[in-house]
Amino acid sequence: MTRPSAQGHTDPTVQPVPASVTERVDAADSTLQNPKRAVVALGANLGNRLETLQGAVDALEDTPGIRVRAVSPVYETEPWGVEPGSQLSYFNAVVVLQTTLPPSSLLERAHAVEEAFHRVRDERWGPRTLDVDIVAYADLLSDDPRLTLPHPRAHERAFVLAPWHDVDPEAVLPGRGPVAALLGAVGREGVLSRADLELRLPE
Repeated sequence: MTRPSAQGHTDPTVQPVPASVTERVDAADSTLQNPKRAVVALGANLGNRLETLQGAVDALEDTPGIRVRAVSPVYETEPWGVEPGSQLSYFNAVVVLQTTLPPSSLLERAHAVEEAFHRVRDERWGPRTLDVDIVAYADLLSDDPRLTLPHPRAHERAFVLAPWHDVDPEAVLPGRGPVAALLGAVGREGVLSRADLELRLPE
């Protein structure tokens, strides 16, 4: 799906998902019988950041076997691991999903959405058009290096915990405890709520 651009053709847009990914996704149960709850973190610090996040939300909703149940407020944060002022700040948000996709297929879809926005992985702390990270999948605990669940650094990242707490104050990060307590331990320094920005829940 290509979304209209507010700033012309230079803005990234969601392109059709590769056929190989679509086939794997379509093979999963798309009726949402016995769905699992998943939490996905979004981040962008290149291009039209708000439009990119909205495009990612819409692309997830357009995936067979996924329904977006909640979209958090937008937060603005400084990039990790780089010299202050060397990159634009990030816009971050959290999306709560119901999905019948297994974790591996959800990861493939997350990567496909990133690639549609021309995500480049040549620098660990480099600027990103889009990050789509699976934070948690049901109560699953996994040390698989391809997809560690829950996300191994989610418990120490306010830009994940704050928006997640906004949409689900009672949320629990599997193996780590209540999100509210984790956020209290980390604090909100460097994480700015952008009440002037809003992501739409897909209809």
